[in-house]
Amino acid sequence: MSVTSNSPAPNNLGEGLKALHAKWGWIVALGIIFMIAGVIALGSVVMATVSAIYVIGIMMIMAGVTEIITAFNVKDWGRFALWMLLGLLYVAAGVICFFRPFEAAAIVTLMLGIALVIGGVVRGFLAWSVREAGKPWGWVAFSALITLLLGLIIIAKWPYSSAYTLGIFLGIDLIFIGSSWLGIGLALKKRAA
Repeated sequence: MSVTSNSPAPNNLGEGLKALHAKWGWIVALGIIFMIAGVIALGSVVMATVSAIYVIGIMMIMAGVTEIITAFNVKDWGRFALWMLLGLLYVAAGVICFFRPFEAAAIVTLMLGIALVIGGVVRGFLAWSVREAGKPWGWVAFSALITLLLGLIIIAKWPYSSAYTLGIFLGIDLIFIGSSWLGIGLALKKRAA
């Protein structure tokens, strides 16, 4: 989607903010819509999980089609076969997301839990290494602990957690995105006032 305008592009940040000031109401409305969508997603986490899997499926199909198109531009047969195989695997995984969304959610949820555990452990090592440097390592350690515990909870409740985990994450993400847009829109209104 492109937006055309007769006015020239802003030359600096101040001009850009002035141009956005006229749109502050739309930005606030966008934030409210995102927040409402987040609350709806939290109200029906199973449907939100399925929606998240459908979005993942669409992205995988698009990536697979891109890989297949790229394969036809490769001159070497070995590379052509590799690109084509990767593209077909992406498309197949995307199609599986549409026909078997709960099974796909189980796999994605397990990978998310493992990634959180690994991220928590790595962040814990980071906290330990900055502890001796006198940095504020407590917050890093706290973040590591929360990430590790969240990953362990997801894995411990797997595969049952796959029905609602992605939906909860999607709902919370939409609320945070919405509150960010709402804050930006209100700040733009206040800035020119």
